[in-house]
Amino acid sequence: MRLPKFITGIALLALAVGPTFAADPAPAAPVLPQQFGGWQVVGSVRTSNDPVSADPVNAALLKEYGFTDFASASYTRDDARKLTVKVARFVDASGAYGAFTYYKMPGMLSEKIGDQAASANERVLFYRGNILVDAVFSKLSAMSAAELRELADGLPLPSGNTRNLPGLPAYLPKQSYVKNSAKYIMGRVALEKIGAPVPADIVDFNAGAEVVLGTYASSGGEATLMLISYPTPQIAAEHLRRIDAAHQQNPQSPGSAPAAEIAPAFAKRTGPIVVVAAGPISSSEAKALLASVNYEADVTWNENTYLTQKNNLANLLVNIILLCVILVGLMLVAGLAFGGIRIFLRSLISERLLDRKGDLDFIALNLSQAESEGAETKVSPSIKAG
Repeated sequence: MRLPKFITGIALLALAVGPTFAADPAPAAPVLPQQFGGWQVVGSVRTSNDPVSADPVNAALLKEYGFTDFASASYTRDDARKLTVKVARFVDASGAYGAFTYYKMPGMLSEKIGDQAASANERVLFYRGNILVDAVFSKLSAMSAAELRELADGLPLPSGNTRNLPGLPAYLPKQSYVKNSAKYIMGRVALEKIGAPVPADIVDFNAGAEVVLGTYASSGGEATLMLISYPTPQIAAEHLRRIDAAHQQNPQSPGSAPAAEIAPAFAKRTGPIVVVAAGPISSSEAKALLASVNYEADVTWNENTYLTQKNNLANLLVNIILLCVILVGLMLVAGLAFGGIRIFLRSLISERLLDRKGDLDFIALNLSQAESEGAETKVSPSIKAG
């Protein structure tokens, strides 16, 4: 049976359009609540997918970190205090962490809110998961931090690997580190805004690089330690050669030209990480700072350790003992059942029906008597012959 042409066309259109509707992502969960910790929203929560609405000056930088949407709201309490909250959501936690390090200033105080937080007077900056929050109070109170913790606990979290933070910042040495100076960078825009000692063309973010910078106190002033991570040690070695070549072409001191145009004075590679030290730092201090960064690979060995339940000798012995106990138990049950059935049948059925005499319990062959009679039969003929 052939379908009419218009029905066939509708069917083909449904097949073509159906996957498109199925691929549409589910709407994102609302970021800011209507109330939390005694705070009530004033008006409505404003949202936008444009990074310009979040920060007109750093819109390109937010997009580089994986910006997805923005929300802002004003809150008030019964005591007439006011609170302004701005929230930027990113693709993953690495983007939120990178934006947090960019906006965090060295003079801020560390707070225990969300995954990481910093405060300066009435402003509190923190992130949780893939969400960066900037909160500004009209007046602080003893419960302000606890109220923001309640807000942080109610924020939606990303799923899967998007919640994992980058591991590169953990390689920054702790000794002589200037507090709140770490900057995590994922692209060219942030690198140029921060003024890194290695330009973006040499870093080569197209090769999968990620960067973290930290400021360190030295005898000559504050030096910069730059860590560049690449996907493989071979790619890192190639880019280290590029850095060394750039330094040989431009051997000026760091104070004679902009930092982005000058190759660093000291560099090394450890695994897939290129470590660069630049600034007013002596050779001995730079070497000590570089030596404190060492890549440690996590190796997973898949060889069988024979510690499974199947290959455990103690478990085998226990199973053998259990089997013996089960067999003995079955033997006892079978014996009791056999004797019990025999006694039960005797009590119900007469011996005549069983075709058994009362005094016959066992079959007797009387072999000793048969042997004696046979011997006498054999002897008698021999006596008569004699």
